[in-house]
Amino acid sequence: MREWLGLPVAASAEAARIDQTLVLVHWLMLGLFVGWTAFFFYVLIRFRKSANPRANSVDVRAHWATGVEVGVLAAEIALLAFLSIPFWSARVNALPTATNAVIVRVVAEQYSWNVHYPGDDGRFGRTRLELIDPDNPLGLDRTDPDARDDVTTVNQLHVPVNVPVVVYLTSKDVVHSFTLPEMRVKQDTIPGSVQTTWFTPTQTGEWEIACSQLCGLAHYRMRGFFTVQSDADFRAWLATGER
Repeated sequence: MREWLGLPVAASAEAARIDQTLVLVHWLMLGLFVGWTAFFFYVLIRFRKSANPRANSVDVRAHWATGVEVGVLAAEIALLAFLSIPFWSARVNALPTATNAVIVRVVAEQYSWNVHYPGDDGRFGRTRLELIDPDNPLGLDRTDPDARDDVTTVNQLHVPVNVPVVVYLTSKDVVHSFTLPEMRVKQDTIPGSVQTTWFTPTQTGEWEIACSQLCGLAHYRMRGFFTVQSDADFRAWLATGER
């Protein structure tokens, strides 16, 4: 049913669980649509003017509608209690550590994604507001020892396959929404706040980074690219990245 829903390729370890929930929600919506449509036509025929010249509610005494409503409510509670909430809770509580994951910062702005890798030392260099300019959109202080091996890119996110990727998100101006459809990732980026998301790519490829939040007149330009590579190719790219 994933193809019927028009979902993109499932390229992360988390995608199957998310798709399962989406499919079940759509089956529920399909059942409601068919049921309400059938009820609508039943009412049109059952209470047509020729059979009921005078309006009254004397014969409207069925209690099955209450049962249907309770059933729909139970289905919705089951989707939340047994699928959505446990999956969300597990992801929040199981954030990968820096020792077994790739850590990256992404700073959004109108209309680009600024990507920051900590380099071989695993520590992000210091950033300063007064250093921000078109050539240094992150304001990275290259005099800081921790910043000397940091790698920065604009609209280009590279990650290795089969390795968890933790992304720390924030914004320089307005609310954006960091979206990687193939990874099933969508997370708002909020000025003055750091939001965290993570995923584990399971296949190599190149796809787009989208912004799912209307962020200004040039929102259509808020477009980047992310590339999933083999670990060796990722390390080679990181070694030759912009510093």
